[in-house]
Amino acid sequence: MSDMAHAPSGCLLVSGCDVLRVPPEGECEVRPGRSGGSVTPLVSRAAELARLEPMLAPEPGSGGPAVVDLTGAAGIGKSRLMAEFCRRAEDRGMTVLRGRATEYEQHIPYQPFTDAFSELDLDAEMRSGNRFALHRSVARLMARLAGTGPGLVVALDDLHWADPASLELLDHLVRHPPSAPVVIVVARRDRQTTASLGSALARGIDMGTVLRLALGPLPERACVQELAPSLAPGLPPARATELYTASDGNPLYFLALLQAGHAAGLRSLLLDELTPLTPEQRRIAEAVAVLGDHATPDLLAVLTGRAADPLDADLSALAARDLLHPGTGGRWTLRHPVLRTLVYGQINPSTRTRLHRLAAAALHCAHASAAERAHHVEHSLTGWDPEAVAVLVEAAARSAATAPASSAHWLEVALRHLPGTPEHGAHRRDLMLRRARVLGLCGGLLESRDLLHEVIAMTPPGDAGTRTSAVTLCAAMERHLGRYAEATALLRRELSRTPGPSPAEALELGLELCSSAPHSLAYPQVRADVDRVLGLARSLGDEVAEAGALTVAALGESYEGNTAAARAFATRAAGLVDALTDHDLAELCEPLARLGWAETFLERYADAERHADRGLAVARRGGRLHVLPHLLLCKAHVHIQTLRLASAVELVDEAETIARGLGSDELLALVLAKKAHALVHARPPGDGTAMTVAEEAVALAGSNTNWWASTAWCMLGYVALHVGDHQRARTALLRACGNDPDRFQPSMRPYFLEVLVTCATAAGDARSAAAWAERARKEAQQLDLSSQRASALRSTAHIALGDGGTAAAAVLLEKAAEETARGGSFLWEVYTLLLGAPMTAASGDPVRARAMWDHARQLAATGGAHQLTGLADAISPAVIRPDGISPDGISPAANRPAANRPTVPGLVALSSREREVAALVAEGLTTPAIAARLHLSPRTVETHLARIYRKTGVTSRAALAALHTRTELRNGIT
Repeated sequence: MSDMAHAPSGCLLVSGCDVLRVPPEGECEVRPGRSGGSVTPLVSRAAELARLEPMLAPEPGSGGPAVVDLTGAAGIGKSRLMAEFCRRAEDRGMTVLRGRATEYEQHIPYQPFTDAFSELDLDAEMRSGNRFALHRSVARLMARLAGTGPGLVVALDDLHWADPASLELLDHLVRHPPSAPVVIVVARRDRQTTASLGSALARGIDMGTVLRLALGPLPERACVQELAPSLAPGLPPARATELYTASDGNPLYFLALLQAGHAAGLRSLLLDELTPLTPEQRRIAEAVAVLGDHATPDLLAVLTGRAADPLDADLSALAARDLLHPGTGGRWTLRHPVLRTLVYGQINPSTRTRLHRLAAAALHCAHASAAERAHHVEHSLTGWDPEAVAVLVEAAARSAATAPASSAHWLEVALRHLPGTPEHGAHRRDLMLRRARVLGLCGGLLESRDLLHEVIAMTPPGDAGTRTSAVTLCAAMERHLGRYAEATALLRRELSRTPGPSPAEALELGLELCSSAPHSLAYPQVRADVDRVLGLARSLGDEVAEAGALTVAALGESYEGNTAAARAFATRAAGLVDALTDHDLAELCEPLARLGWAETFLERYADAERHADRGLAVARRGGRLHVLPHLLLCKAHVHIQTLRLASAVELVDEAETIARGLGSDELLALVLAKKAHALVHARPPGDGTAMTVAEEAVALAGSNTNWWASTAWCMLGYVALHVGDHQRARTALLRACGNDPDRFQPSMRPYFLEVLVTCATAAGDARSAAAWAERARKEAQQLDLSSQRASALRSTAHIALGDGGTAAAAVLLEKAAEETARGGSFLWEVYTLLLGAPMTAASGDPVRARAMWDHARQLAATGGAHQLTGLADAISPAVIRPDGISPDGISPAANRPAANRPTVPGLVALSSREREVAALVAEGLTTPAIAARLHLSPRTVETHLARIYRKTGVTSRAALAALHTRTELRNGIT
């Protein structure tokens, strides 16, 4: 935090909104790192330093670790090893920034980061940002700082005491390391580490972005033969050995024992150091313990009542005793956090309260931020104090968007001291509502819901406005928890109470009912509720509410496949939304997400992206973070369909960051499902990342059967299909619909049926494949959507191909490609063209086949679809003559620079059994036929195929057959 009395001119370290502020481009001035205090010799850490050495020359984008996790017990030497790493980094010219979390300031937002960045002039642009925008800004700042030299080291000590906002920021940096030579070093105690920090670092280890070093005790030789002679000359080795045994190899304890010269407990040894102090020196040490890392001479003078000269003399004396260490800006700290804990605990409770009160008053006079004052206010409250509670409420309001966990904490402190008398009832309910909102933002959905139940129960009949707000918010929490039935029941009860709610209140409740009910009931069962709310909104002249109801109707009808009705509702909703101002739209962020999704189902991709973009802008300005993932996913879906895969991955990454922060497993499952959708096409063939993400999505979905869970399972099937595991794809799709295709999303049912057709064809189940293909054809005809008609045509092509009708299949696939182009989905256009090109070539039209292949590959390459470019290269032998010359006499490789020519995978990596399976696939045998030929089970054959696809990079039987044929031709030529 800032040293308000001694900050450099123009350097504001923590803004009035208690958030980090990032300097604009080109305005970074970096000062040397802090060293502060005496440094003991570093012994017996050669192995750890050897592992750290490569981190001093980080390569941006190398994929190596960007975070060092130093763990161990208190006093084991984490800080000393960190200091040595920082010293070596500085010797190499790297910029080094150092920060530390502290035990008694665990609710001050971003404290270790603001401490690290305390010597930078941070820009005011972050005042109004949300915490997730802040995460990205800090990553950009680090990259910018790293670019001013050979690299940047950010060292964060005692992270086991970090505030929740700092842990979220660190989690983001672990998952999205800055694209620059940046190393983040964190030190923490294992046993005191929060679950969130532990899981974030463990996830980073799995991802390869975190290097963990667990420090153990020092060996006896290092302490007795190296430390003791240098720090306690003349101490007999036998005595040093006794002290080592008493210390259990803990460096802090051993050094304290060396200083004392006798064995005792660490607490006793530290207390012995305080015994010789004068009363004035003891009061200074206590004041420093209260102020933590923010103990400036001016603040110490206020807390101790001392004049400058005698205060300076005692500070020097305490520094000479190595009890205090000087820092930047004239700040002082106690030598070690363990010593601070001991001194703080020894202060008389009434004295401690008085010191915190004095600190709060002094910071107020210095115009410190509300968060900095709130920390001391919290520890000085002994009863009801309106002015003190006002500071807590202000701090909570200012940190609600950037550090909601801290906001919730300060509101809880305020509520704890608010008298329980009737005259304070309205104030209490207001604070409880505020706390419930921020709890929802920081992932405390269940706690928020329970608190709202209390508000509802204690709200008197005359305060209908508060009750309606509480019920609506409570239903939203139930909805985010996936408890749709509970949300719907709560809202219906409130709407039917006597006396009933006012029309305006009924509209507020009804809109939330329209948001919740479709998740637990089929939309036709809630259509009457939506019509009723729509009529009420019109009667009240509430255009915002009317637009909200129209978006529910548009999404509901589009989901159900009632395309004509959906188009009408979407058109009306869009017309109304587009006419509203951004101020009006502040309450329509969630409806904008619904409208965008309805438009994607209707293949109105440009409209969907336009509304998602407007929703994102409004939601970010208003801090409505729970809506951002839905808007981001909508835009990501549009970018996937229109082949802008790099940006699609960026959008789902941002959505994932927010979803993890909100704490809803259901939302995170949906986000990860869409992330798998983007990754399976963005990554090259054989990459398993998309499957890993899809598996996490279904694990989060659990045993649920709602739309979001079904979506996760459908996406697992989609990914499995595209990595060549047809058996798993079929199993996942049937799990998604509970073995009843009627339960698939009606507006996308033809596509899901296509997946089943593909899997059935691969397994030789011609009967099921034909039945599903016919059903897909009929449903696509009713839907009147280009992408679904194309899907049904592909299904029919699979059946035709299975019957030997290559020419018929080629015609069907060409029609399907025309449909996808008409619908605007470049993704499906490319996929369909790549399926059809080999069949068109085999049907006697190689020139047309080559044109299809060229167009598809160009679209795929431009859109960053590495999986599809890999597929194109794998099937090229089926389109281009074996000598590499197309029917028009042009070599496709000649059209690309040598560096960009693909290396087409071969069969060399396959086992002998896998080669046998590949050869039989090339002969056109189905899985059951291959199983019978090789005396294997069909499941074993599918397992071999999955391995073959993974090793070769191809994703279909046709591509595998083409690859096998080309390999055989090459072998024959050789």
